[in-house]
Amino acid sequence: MKEKWFGSCLVSLSLFYEWFKLLEYVEIISNTALGTAQCVWRNITFDVPWSQNYFWGLTIISLLVWTAEMVWPWRKEQAKFREGFWLDAGYMYVNFFVFSIAISGFYQLINHGFRQFGINEKSLTLVELSQWHPVIQLIVFFVTLDFLQWFTHKMLHRIPLLWRFHQVHHSIKDMGFAGHLRYHPMENIFYKPLKTLGVMLLGGFEPQQAFMVHFFTIAIGHLNHANIKLDYGALRYVLNNPVMHLYHHAYALPAQHRYGVNFGISLSLWDYLFKSAYIPEKNGDIALGYRGDNRMPNGMLGQLLHGFSAAKRKGS
Repeated sequence: MKEKWFGSCLVSLSLFYEWFKLLEYVEIISNTALGTAQCVWRNITFDVPWSQNYFWGLTIISLLVWTAEMVWPWRKEQAKFREGFWLDAGYMYVNFFVFSIAISGFYQLINHGFRQFGINEKSLTLVELSQWHPVIQLIVFFVTLDFLQWFTHKMLHRIPLLWRFHQVHHSIKDMGFAGHLRYHPMENIFYKPLKTLGVMLLGGFEPQQAFMVHFFTIAIGHLNHANIKLDYGALRYVLNNPVMHLYHHAYALPAQHRYGVNFGISLSLWDYLFKSAYIPEKNGDIALGYRGDNRMPNGMLGQLLHGFSAAKRKGS
């Protein structure tokens, strides 16, 4: 009888512990999501410094690049409100703000798990930046993260499971600045770990400086997708540009580039170094998309479900 009672007590204690941990995890997720939502609201209501206001920074950059599209259009027959314009505008704010609120708690939960094993942002440090000049810190941080994103982008094209989600971005039929942020939120799940790894490898980097890199990459990304003929001259071998990125979205590519070309995010140099650069001409009049893009739904909800349904069909 005593043994059964003791066993029951152990089971009860175990269940109580598991319930306590579950509540702790729920609290971490809910508190982080609430904190992120409050941060977004402070951005919207101008309750943060302009230099760190991601909401209005995105909006202002978008308006400036859209204006440049209208004043200096590359494909002059393309409508100012091109096909998919409003869909892409919706993706901009959903991916940057709504999804960040929804997923932030889970990222914090992962960080919590790492801390339980004694892993923190200093554990994987390979390069200590704290004693370097802030400008050098920013450059190293930017170049490192850009390479990791270039590598992730290439994997989005080569790995079938990842490609099913990346197809949302490649369903664009007319290039325009807002197409930059038409992507499936699952891509954040793939990009975030490597970006976090990059931050962990670079010890001593001050996060408050990162907003400068953030706004620069948004501007470059918007320009890359804009209806503007721009290649930066000699700097095209360093900086990604609209002419180069147009061919990343090309419907037809040579057989040797069947997985895609021009994977650069902000920098083009990785494509030149690793032989994935491809710019056959610069007239800008090419078909965009991918084989089978007619099966991609037109609305955001259908597109968000597309990757999951495609994976299910593949597995059935």
